[in-house]
Amino acid sequence: MIEEAVDSGARLFKACQTASLSVSTFYRWKNNSVDRRKGSAHTPSHALSKAEKQQIIDVCCSDEFKDKNPYEIVVILLERGIYIASARTFYRVLKAHGKLHHRTNRRPAQRTVKPPERKATGPDQVYTWDITYLPTTVKGLFFYAYLIMDIWNREIVGWAIHTSESEDHARELFLSVKRRRNLKGVFLHSDNGNPMKASSFTVWLISLGMILSFNRPLVKNDNPYSEALFGTMKRSPAFPRAFATLAAAREWLAEFTYWYNNEHRHSGLGYVTPIQRKTGESKELFERRNRTLEKAWNTNPERFPKTGPKYWEEKSEVYLNRTSYSENDVYQIRDFAS
Repeated sequence: MIEEAVDSGARLFKACQTASLSVSTFYRWKNNSVDRRKGSAHTPSHALSKAEKQQIIDVCCSDEFKDKNPYEIVVILLERGIYIASARTFYRVLKAHGKLHHRTNRRPAQRTVKPPERKATGPDQVYTWDITYLPTTVKGLFFYAYLIMDIWNREIVGWAIHTSESEDHARELFLSVKRRRNLKGVFLHSDNGNPMKASSFTVWLISLGMILSFNRPLVKNDNPYSEALFGTMKRSPAFPRAFATLAAAREWLAEFTYWYNNEHRHSGLGYVTPIQRKTGESKELFERRNRTLEKAWNTNPERFPKTGPKYWEEKSEVYLNRTSYSENDVYQIRDFAS
């Protein structure tokens, strides 16, 4: 329309003014240049293509990854030498296609004094343990699962299932662990249940050389590792609604323990398994991910921050009831540029 007005004898400045455009904008559009005005519609040069977005949807909806979150999917692909996009991009694409649902039931954090801080720099230094209910086919009756965890690599080091909560059952469990591991000097944390705080039992644990600590009354967050373990167990797709027999419950928990220790990629460990963390294989996996990220960065540097991708590093220290934090308490902390 502006060109028609100019061809008819109008001045370009007046024609642009009538259309509420500047002359420079007119020339920019005429030369097919990029419209850099705020809010203008344009596609970034580093944006994912339609095919790449569909690849993300297909991968996340595949049988292999349909039960995994984007962070877990990304690190598995990195270990296979495949990089599609960052985990955050996975979330954006899934949300745009209506395939992302987030639900939470957490209560607001409360400022209270915590139990003593415990630090683990290796296996068999800090354990937590607890007992949880397992439903049976008879309403109102439960089995009781006893589990002991090493917080450094999240390994289940001992478990048992009985028909009741008992100090004697707890003794049997710790004796079985003692035959395989040295418990002297190990910190042991638990809640305030009757089996845990029975005076004769606590004295017996101390005689083994263990150092005990307990939750505050009615505060379960003081023992987060055991509570998280129970959550993972009971939200597992394979968890049955009820157990018919004690033998069936023990068989299922044995299979779960093997899966948890050897196959479950734990988010708190940088998405490696407890055994990979214990054996040191996790370091090689992190290096493999980093090589894949570096290759992807060299191929498409515009898809990463200017400082480059963030590399995966293993935390050498794990804390229970930590009282202070630093910016280094994450796995991805070292920029490539540094």
